[in-house]
Amino acid sequence: MASKIIGTGGYLPEKIVSNFDLEKSTDTTDEWIRSRTGITQRHIAANDEFTSHLGYKAALEALNIARISKDEIDLIITCTNTPDNTFPSTANRIQSYLGIKNVPSFDLQAICSGFIYGLQVADGMIKSGKYKTILLICADKMSSILNWEDRKTCVLFGDGAGAIILQSSDSNSGIIDCDIFSDGSCYDMLYTNGGVSTTGKSGFIQMSGPEVFKKAVEKMPESVYNILKKNSLTLNDVTYIIPHQANLRIINNMVNQFGVDSNKVIVTLDKHANCSAASIPLALAQLNLTNTIKSGDIIVFTAFGAGATWGAAIARW
Repeated sequence: MASKIIGTGGYLPEKIVSNFDLEKSTDTTDEWIRSRTGITQRHIAANDEFTSHLGYKAALEALNIARISKDEIDLIITCTNTPDNTFPSTANRIQSYLGIKNVPSFDLQAICSGFIYGLQVADGMIKSGKYKTILLICADKMSSILNWEDRKTCVLFGDGAGAIILQSSDSNSGIIDCDIFSDGSCYDMLYTNGGVSTTGKSGFIQMSGPEVFKKAVEKMPESVYNILKKNSLTLNDVTYIIPHQANLRIINNMVNQFGVDSNKVIVTLDKHANCSAASIPLALAQLNLTNTIKSGDIIVFTAFGAGATWGAAIARW
């Protein structure tokens, strides 16, 4: 039994904030941001537009692409770091928007590695035989936890959501493997300076950029090499690599390590910035809309996030 991706969806808020816009309010420049990150703009949600709204719209597109009824969904997983409320889960809220009842739904938090973690959980749920069709949503309103006076962090992130629908299949298509990892000793490398049980507030993002960069360029390629080797595959077998969209220098470093054609590696961060857990499924949704993915194509996903968390996954289209 395989977990086949039958639908993809993405959503970005209407408001676009360019680097030039940030020049007016923050001690930064377009050249500084582009040269260090590759980002030119980001989408920012409205004050009354919440993570659940972003996830709901991505889910609707995934259902449309999959051409299935919402009533076929028997499990909803939402990967987010910016839930609407401390509780109930954002997955519950999206479930209510969709009008789906009497199926389980829950949130999962693995920061920027959320999609890889969510894929591992959803794949395991389907292969258990208990669930047939799973809606996996990754949504984050990162602007809600940014200090707009901190130029080291506020220029890096954007808001958005991506979603996929996984369905059990007897075909050769589907998730081949997932590997997920964590190292709690890196807890203070990237974090928020607040929380429900500490300050009673969500806090703002704090980051040690050089440390994050060093770990990301180590762990992402390593996880790709290891998962390919474990499944008797090589980079030559891979059609596309979709990495977490955090920084173009991290992605380019990985391309150089792999020695692959850069056209194999999907890059969207220039227009989206870092949408955390939503970055990979957003990029996948955009790639799918171009109709360039063909049956049998092998796609590798890899991410690194706070925690530290990281991992990789392989899917055959």
